[in-house]
Amino acid sequence: MSAPSISAPAHPARPHLQLVVVRTPGPPLEDERHPVRLVHPGPRPRRLPPAPGPRPRLDARPTPEDDADFGSTWTRRAQLPDARAAGRRLVTLTLEAFAGRRPVTQLQPLVTPQLFAALSGRRRPRWCTEGTSPLLVGSVRVCEPVDGVAEVAAVARRAGRAHAVAARLEGIDGQWRCTALQIG
Repeated sequence: MSAPSISAPAHPARPHLQLVVVRTPGPPLEDERHPVRLVHPGPRPRRLPPAPGPRPRLDARPTPEDDADFGSTWTRRAQLPDARAAGRRLVTLTLEAFAGRRPVTQLQPLVTPQLFAALSGRRRPRWCTEGTSPLLVGSVRVCEPVDGVAEVAAVARRAGRAHAVAARLEGIDGQWRCTALQIG
């Protein structure tokens, strides 16, 4: 037996490929407007003095009149006191106010005006108002999800029962202010 012959398949004539380099526009390697000089050009031009007039003082503190014009301002975390202590104080004062041991008006500097209005007209939880056993604030946990915002969770105990308290504190005008409060 003879080996079959392999023949090249018949292909139509292929066009001849040619590589063409196309220059794409791109940024120059050096700034063509100002070529790099190897020799020092001489003295630098002098800077003009600033225009005359009053300059803002960097150490000046804003006055209360300035704050009244623009309303409340946000405060960064670095400029605020300890959030855990502020949260514990808020929870304690709120529960004591609900129990009738202190006036509700003492909460006003700690909460926003909207929350104060809601707390003033709110029906108090029965476990706060009834009984003579002391209200004890147990563990207080703080989470700071954003700069200048603290979320506080606390456990309050009275007569052997535990109750949850949650609050959102925001840094407003240099102090922590409660913007939301939930008492369970």
